[in-house]
Amino acid sequence: MNAPDRSVSDHGMIDACFLGPYAENDNLLEKLVVEFLRDHVYWRRNFHPADPPAIPTHAASGIGYQRFESRMRHELHQLSAALKQSVPFHSPRYLGHMVSDLLLPGLAAQILALPYNPNNVSEDAAPITVDLEIQVGLQLARMLGYRNDPRQSDCAFGHLTSGGTVANFQALRLALALKAFPVALRAARVPGLESGHDDREAFNLTPKASIALLRQWQQWLATLPPGERTQWQARVEAQRLEQLGLGAFMARHPLLRTPVVLAPASAHYSWSKGMKLLGLGRAQLLPLRQRGMRTDPEALEAQVRACERDQQPVLALVAVLGTTEYGSIDPVDAFCDVRDAAASRGLGTCVHVDAAWGGYLATLFRNPDGSLRGRDEVGGDFKRFPAPEVHAAVAALGRTDSITVDPHKLGYLPYGAGAFVCRDHNAMALLSEGADYVFHGGETGDYLARFRSLGRYTLEGSRPGAMAAAAHVVHKVLPLDHRNFGLLPRESIRNAEAFHDAALRFAAEISGMAHACVPFPPDSNLVCLAINPCGNSDIGKASAFVRELHDELRCDPQRPLQTREFFGSATVLQLDALDGEDAARLLAALSLQPPAAGSDAGLVILRHTLMNPYLVDHENGISYIELYFQHLARRIGALRG
Repeated sequence: MNAPDRSVSDHGMIDACFLGPYAENDNLLEKLVVEFLRDHVYWRRNFHPADPPAIPTHAASGIGYQRFESRMRHELHQLSAALKQSVPFHSPRYLGHMVSDLLLPGLAAQILALPYNPNNVSEDAAPITVDLEIQVGLQLARMLGYRNDPRQSDCAFGHLTSGGTVANFQALRLALALKAFPVALRAARVPGLESGHDDREAFNLTPKASIALLRQWQQWLATLPPGERTQWQARVEAQRLEQLGLGAFMARHPLLRTPVVLAPASAHYSWSKGMKLLGLGRAQLLPLRQRGMRTDPEALEAQVRACERDQQPVLALVAVLGTTEYGSIDPVDAFCDVRDAAASRGLGTCVHVDAAWGGYLATLFRNPDGSLRGRDEVGGDFKRFPAPEVHAAVAALGRTDSITVDPHKLGYLPYGAGAFVCRDHNAMALLSEGADYVFHGGETGDYLARFRSLGRYTLEGSRPGAMAAAAHVVHKVLPLDHRNFGLLPRESIRNAEAFHDAALRFAAEISGMAHACVPFPPDSNLVCLAINPCGNSDIGKASAFVRELHDELRCDPQRPLQTREFFGSATVLQLDALDGEDAARLLAALSLQPPAAGSDAGLVILRHTLMNPYLVDHENGISYIELYFQHLARRIGALRG
């Protein structure tokens, strides 16, 4: 018997994952929603069933009831009508931002959980979904290569956030707490825990060394009588940065300087927000030079060396796994190597990976048993992916200190579901509201019991337990490995490769009307396209031309959606932020002159996110990728007159 066609069987599973571009799975979703809504109703009726109904059976016939129902229906119909002008993320004609159709198990789980209204601030308000959120953190930790067994003393920990921005804030919070805690111990003169010869050395300990000190502090406290323990707790707390504030803390320790964060020039704007929010200041966010839209390891090494020479502490090295504009993947392995080398010279810092976009790509690299797949094995499903550098970057994720990942992006979950994951859960004690850090040694050691008061550790207090339920169910239905969840990013990478090839053909076909090129070969599933009409050499005019193209690719609330053939997005490529060779190559490919000194160096380009698994419809023999480029060629022709 012939072996089954794996691609057909795999796509058959994908066909059950979504409501579908044509709502093909409407019956499935409807059955699930009705089934679990009825189940919720039965749950209510069977909670002390002897209690009489509080709303009388004749209430529905009352004038007030009917007027309220009428107003409610009116407003809901108004809302439903207005929402018909929403962006059609579900359609393979949508190629724009980082969003696509939603996974049915996640959508159904969220709808199922909503009437229960769990609040994941603590187990008192969400006894079930708090545990589910802790499990989601462990599921993500496993996907990313961290230890995920709570019985291990250095098991990872993760929690959900409203998005990647808040997760990045959490990373900065934790990095700053780890850097400042050893200095507070010195200032409090805790016996045997005054690490380093001076404040500067204490401030430059590695995260691992800071966590070890924290554990020693907790264990020492556990040996003290209650009264003495309370005194020492108050003594250390009075010296902590979190108690004093950044200004007063630095003033007490004149040897110290405000630490800097090193991040690629293309890093998300949330990093600028975070630096301002924590009082570190935007000036302390130092951009790293890039080559091919990836951070240049030599530039990273040079910047760290410069900080050492200047006795400038470094809070974090930020690598990006899937940039917002290009999906580019930084050399995470090089970041970890630079961190480790700097630590050996006395400059301790952490590596955080902003994988808000690309985190779920790690499923392609993960076997069901959690082991890492080799590059050749991963590449067997693709033409070019993954580049050696991309495989090395994903393989190094387990060496990092913390990671941001967004389930509401490549996890195909509803907004808003970001996540923060740190390599060692012990560090989270420093973020606890209520000084959990001071007496962890006396706890039972039960990982789940410790984190059930999630609101003590998260930036957000009240948070929807329904989102945790959605993420947990998705990860159970589609385990985070290449055989299950990985089938989804596999399709998206294949789409990106097909789109890239089509873009190169498109550039040749329109060469008489316009110059076109893919500025940077895609590392993942985002592909950009730069276009300049023939005969033009001015960057400003090229940008204006692309903006006109984009006007026909964006949602216009004043026009019916059906008048749009396709939906896409645009971004601005800052040429002055590029490596010189990259900028020269791109300008030559587009026949553009370098921008004059002091003029706007931003080039508007089209940006395409290839998430939808039905961009190539094998069932009906339709390639929406080819249709898109045909549409784009017609628009260019019309604009050229």
